[in-house]
Amino acid sequence: MTGAPRDIIAILGAGSWGTALAIHLGRTQHEVRLWARDAELVEQMADARSNPRYLPHVALPNSVLPTGALDEALDGAASVVIAVPSHGLRQVVAAAAPWMPRSAVLVSATKGLEMDTLLRMSQVIFEEVGPSRPIAVLSGPSFAAEVARGLPTAVLVASAHQTAAAHVQEQFRGPAFRLYVTDDIAGVEMGGAMKNVIAIAAGVVEGLGLGHNAMAALITRGLAEISRLASALGGRRDTLSGLSGLGDLVLTSTGDLSRNRHVGLELGRGRSLDDVLRGMRMVAEGVRTTAAALALGEKHGIELPITAEMAAVLGGGRTPRDAVEALMGRRQRAEADR
Repeated sequence: MTGAPRDIIAILGAGSWGTALAIHLGRTQHEVRLWARDAELVEQMADARSNPRYLPHVALPNSVLPTGALDEALDGAASVVIAVPSHGLRQVVAAAAPWMPRSAVLVSATKGLEMDTLLRMSQVIFEEVGPSRPIAVLSGPSFAAEVARGLPTAVLVASAHQTAAAHVQEQFRGPAFRLYVTDDIAGVEMGGAMKNVIAIAAGVVEGLGLGHNAMAALITRGLAEISRLASALGGRRDTLSGLSGLGDLVLTSTGDLSRNRHVGLELGRGRSLDDVLRGMRMVAEGVRTTAAALALGEKHGIELPITAEMAAVLGGGRTPRDAVEALMGRRQRAEADR
């Protein structure tokens, strides 16, 4: 695409996903301000015209401006994309709120649950900014490296505001980036959060060498588990059979670029969680989400057997093989939930 830059888009968070979105939006001729808290990273991105820490081999378009100043990033932005890890989202949004244009659409691109409150990311954003700005959620099967390379990707935009969803759908579209719209925010966010938990379990299955049969069973029953909890929170089961549920779950459970699958894979091979995490630069959201999802299930009376076993493994109370044996030894039942 050629021509003058279109809208100004602020992206808060210069990890792999925030950077990939900045690259994609810059290529479609938007003026992008990519904010990072780390001043050294901002300087490196400005000098190298890439993100040497998270996406070193993909160039930043000329229309992408790295910055460490929230006021500069947010000035005149038509959309504000929040792409920081879940545990830091509230703090970043609170700091950014005074600078956010009143007309801006806020787009949550973070998948997870807040540990203390068990809130979804859009709920955390709402608490910090109030009802004056529309909030949308961007989610779906999307590895950052592939989006940055311009490979075909389809995702979902969820919002209670139809005009906000349409705005994001149009603003983010590109030759290799397709967006669908839904109003099922709870379903989309729970699919995006909990698939990381099941992906850790999928990595365990592969790390233990348990075969394709076990992997297929794990993913299928994992989807049932996600659907139960999402439904209890007001989500729709048909949403979980789409891009933000089944699509994201399959990608994260089987793809080599999945950080959460990597954690499970190494646990299955016998490494400790601390050792695995020490060797990772980027956050595996499923590690934190597991405990939060289990607490949310207990709060709503929803049984989450895979999540419970992963919580025990991550907490050091059960070995990966014992967790698999415990799941296989559960009482047999009808497949469909009553």
